[in-house]
Amino acid sequence: MSSGALSILIIEDNAQLAANLYDFLEACGHTLDAAPDGLSGLHLASSKDYDAIVLDWNLPRLDGLTVLRRLRGEARKQVPVIMLTARDQVADKIDGFEAGLDDYLVKPVALPEIEVRLRSLVARRRNAGTADNVLRVGDLAFDLGTLQAQRAGRAITLTRTGRRLLELLMRESPQVVTRAKLERVAWGEASPGTDLLRSHMYVLRRALEQDAETPLLHTVAGSGYRLSASG
Repeated sequence: MSSGALSILIIEDNAQLAANLYDFLEACGHTLDAAPDGLSGLHLASSKDYDAIVLDWNLPRLDGLTVLRRLRGEARKQVPVIMLTARDQVADKIDGFEAGLDDYLVKPVALPEIEVRLRSLVARRRNAGTADNVLRVGDLAFDLGTLQAQRAGRAITLTRTGRRLLELLMRESPQVVTRAKLERVAWGEASPGTDLLRSHMYVLRRALEQDAETPLLHTVAGSGYRLSASG
């Protein structure tokens, strides 16, 4: 196994695509398991520890979104997951991120890009800070040690990408954070573009402002986003 090798699970019912992914990632030095349907994929993902998972949406026995929800909920697994799917609608992306996705790629996609995304996700997880300081903006608090966020005492559920975006916005508050800077923090140099960022920010805004009277996350047209209790 090469330096930096990852343990990866591929859950994909297209045999040709699964074989191509398997062969390419194995040639990159990673170790692979593969499942042809959602139920067997969920069993593997729940019973073994992987560095990352590549998950299709349209799967037999259990669809990918159900697999993800059960993985995050019942199995309580926080392994990074990339959804690899033909679904390209913003609503689908939002559903995926709200269920706990870390990344979303629309088929067809170049195999080297998948590998870069996997390495980036895993590296960010391994290098996550363990500081015990708490960031605060208005009635919003984000504990960098426990990675738990609360607003006015209400717990906020965030995706891994959402936590990275929130940390940056809180550190920079009340300044405007450009889209380019947010993309770099979320995905490194393998930026997926503004559509995916927009989906993540929509999910983050909904999480922050549920049942809240005062908005915190503000869109600055043509520039980016800012987090501020004063509008």
